[in-house]
Amino acid sequence: MRAITYSRYGGPEVLELTELPTPKVGPDSVLVRVRATSVNPVDWKVREGYLDGLMDAVFPVVPGWDVAGVVEQVGLDTPELSVGDEVLGYVRTDVVHGGTTAERVAAPVRTLARKPAGLSWEEAGALPLAGLTALQSLRRLDVGEGDVVLVHNAAGGVGGFAVQIARSLGARVIGTASPARHDYVRGLGGEPVSYGDGMVAAVRALVPGGVDVVLDLVGGGVARTTPDVGTADVRLGSIADGSVAEIGGTNFWVRPSSADLADLAAMVERGDVRVEIARTFPLEQAREAHELSASGHVQGKVVIRVS
Repeated sequence: MRAITYSRYGGPEVLELTELPTPKVGPDSVLVRVRATSVNPVDWKVREGYLDGLMDAVFPVVPGWDVAGVVEQVGLDTPELSVGDEVLGYVRTDVVHGGTTAERVAAPVRTLARKPAGLSWEEAGALPLAGLTALQSLRRLDVGEGDVVLVHNAAGGVGGFAVQIARSLGARVIGTASPARHDYVRGLGGEPVSYGDGMVAAVRALVPGGVDVVLDLVGGGVARTTPDVGTADVRLGSIADGSVAEIGGTNFWVRPSSADLADLAAMVERGDVRVEIARTFPLEQAREAHELSASGHVQGKVVIRVS
């Protein structure tokens, strides 16, 4: 099968289009013929070795954890799925090796859910990691009806989903973003404010009593402004700043979950959440896809169409 691989850590230049054997299928896994995947910031961070202290890598590595595709083969004990089922998934395992930027991937059933019929392959391939990150973070922060939520980096891949999901849960959402992306945040249902020295005053002008929840998706110490923008019992979580525990916050790392994926897919089917695609690349242009994702100049998800 054709696959994108890298045999050492480095920049986009280490990515190569290669031929690999079809993956073996374990007893609780299925073989998925990949239609689309997407590039998330974690993909190029793993490729550059930033997570080497956290996760073992077995080279050559096939990058990517998002997948949308069709089940081609089932394992010995996979009653949840059958050959021909259309699925989407967040296929992260404990070792960085057999990812989703390939024509086929062996995926544990716990990482998959059925693809909504009305969702394109590109949209389905862009949804899992970023959508799950937003959904699980908001749930762990107990966001619900009447809450006011501040989302830092509301125009990013995870942020765009977080704004929409929080709104669907009945919350009011304030979102930090650059001025050029304010209309985008408004279109998602959020109220935009700009980054920088005036951010605290802008949030307080919108919510004089302070926000109930802060979700930090950008890092760089921005979570430290939480006491200035929040209520006395504000709930803080971050996917980008491990030091938030020092100020009473919680650090999140997204987990594969079939049940959460199914809930996310249902939100899309109801129209509560839409998937924004920035650009789609063919498999042969995976380097360009990684470069665009890493540039930071992306509104929506970067997708790789495999077949």
